[in-house]
Order: sequence, then C-alpha cells, then structure tokens
Amino acid sequence: MLQAYRRSQHCLADCSLATPSEVLWADLNGATPDEVTSVEDALEIEIPTRAEAEEIELSSRLYAEDDALFMTMTALAGLDTDNPAKTPVTFILKNHTLVTVRYANPKPFHAYLLRARKGRGVPLGSGEEVMLGLLEALIDRTADALERVGNETDGISREIFKRGKEKANKKTRTLETLVEAIGHKAELLTMLQDSLVSITRLIAYYSAAGQEGGSREQARLIQRDAGQLAEHARALSARLGFLLDATLGVINLEQNQIIKIFSVAAVVFLPPTLVASIYGMNFHLMPELDWSFGYPFAIGLMVVSALLPYLYFKRKGWL
Repeated sequence: MLQAYRRSQHCLADCSLATPSEVLWADLNGATPDEVTSVEDALEIEIPTRAEAEEIELSSRLYAEDDALFMTMTALAGLDTDNPAKTPVTFILKNHTLVTVRYANPKPFHAYLLRARKGRGVPLGSGEEVMLGLLEALIDRTADALERVGNETDGISREIFKRGKEKANKKTRTLETLVEAIGHKAELLTMLQDSLVSITRLIAYYSAAGQEGGSREQARLIQRDAGQLAEHARALSARLGFLLDATLGVINLEQNQIIKIFSVAAVVFLPPTLVASIYGMNFHLMPELDWSFGYPFAIGLMVVSALLPYLYFKRKGWL
C-alpha cells in the first residue's frame, strides 16, 4: 500500500504523487510493484528490493545514490505478542522528501502518523524531520519494551528465590516454566539489541552525510538514547544469564535433595533387611527358633537397627 503525505499548516495531510514537489513523506507498506514504480518515476530513484534490504552488509544498508541517501534499519513488529519479529525498514531521503519502505506494521509508525496528523508539536519542515520523528518513536517503543522486560525479569527473580514450601515435583515444574520464560526474554532482548545497533549505525551514517542545524542535534540525541538503551539491554541480558544459572542450580539442588532422600532411605532400611535375611535362613540349628521371645526379639532388633541410622542422620543435619 502506498500513502503519500504533504505538510498542511502544522500537520500532515494526504496527497498524491501528481506533484512530487509537494510530497513530504511517501510510505510504502508492502507496496505492489506498480506502486513502487510510481514512486521511483516521481522521485527518480531506484528503491531497493526486500532481499537487498535484508542483507547484513553495511554497504548494502547504508549508501548514497543519485543525490539520495538510502538507510536501512532493523525494526521490530509484534512486541506485544508472543512472537515478535524483525523486519527491515528503509529510509530514503531525496531533497526534502522522505520515502519509507517497510513490510510490516510496527506500532511507532501508526503512533507517529496520528500525532503528525493532529499537529501535536511534531516538526514537519522536511523529510529529514519526519525520519527523525519516526526514529524517536521507534526508540520510545524500544524503551517501553525494555521496561516491560525489566519488570518481568523482577517477577522471575522473585519466583526463583522465594522461600515457599512447595512440593518438590511442583516446584521443579515451576522452575522449568521459568527457564522457558527466561529463554523468551533473552531472545527478545537479542532482537532489541539488534534493532538498537542498526539505529545507531543509521544515525551515524546520516550525521556523517553532512547534515547540519537542528536535525543534526536531534540525530545526536537519538544516537545517545539508542546507546543508553543498548547498555540497559546488555545489563538485562547479563541479569537473565545469572537468573538462568540460578534456576538451573535450584533445579539441581531439588533433584539432589530427592536423590539424598532415597539414599538415606536405602541406608536406613539396610540393617533391618540384614536382620531379616539372617533370621530367614533355613538352618535347623538356630538357637532363636526354639525361643519363645525370638519373634519379638527379631522385630525389635530390626526397629532399633533402622532407628539408630535415622537418628544419626538427623543429628548430623542430613535430613
């Protein structure tokens, strides 16, 4: 879909490509080949394909051609869902016009468009200001996602280290669920870090292209925010790594506790088994066979032989 916008007083308004000089922002969202061709003809540029936008080489993502800047970053879509996805977003600056090429619907684009349509203090002097406004919206969205991950990480930490008296098997299942949650959070953080790195590279290239004035200052602030968020994401990643190690350690301790109980039980029942084995032998000349107190004596001996190891383990604190 192709949407073109122009500046109308202090807000964005829809327009067509009939007069390219009036177009401030042309947004190609999963556009058809005919729509892509119409933008290329109107602005005299060659829009990169999706395969070219997804290449990881820096020279394929950031370059200048035909008096236009081509800058591709990695954005995230579906951050509110269980399956967020990375998607390339290309910014093309030609004179005062911005062209965006995307293949998903990240919420920052919709949020920025709503504010720009209402003219809520959004700079709309040029396509550069629109691009920087979109990048700021993407940064804000990333910050919200990092804050949510941080809060969820706090909940995971409390769940791991709480001193509840759950049954061992139930607690182990809970910890296994937490391991899965930690894995999902770590994967999301990796995607957020990739996005922030791509924004930092894009802004660095844009600044190096010789932009001056307020746009350059705004770009510097965006680059600083992206760097700070990347540092925060790295700290959260390190914390998740610690929580994963702690969770696996707790699971290991729970399993060791179960093995210890079985080991102690085996040792406690070993002496009574030995006594029962001795008096279960079929020898004719056994003094206790003709003794009237032989049976109670054997039973009592088995109880005492089981009780003594139990009391010893209890005194040592092994139970």
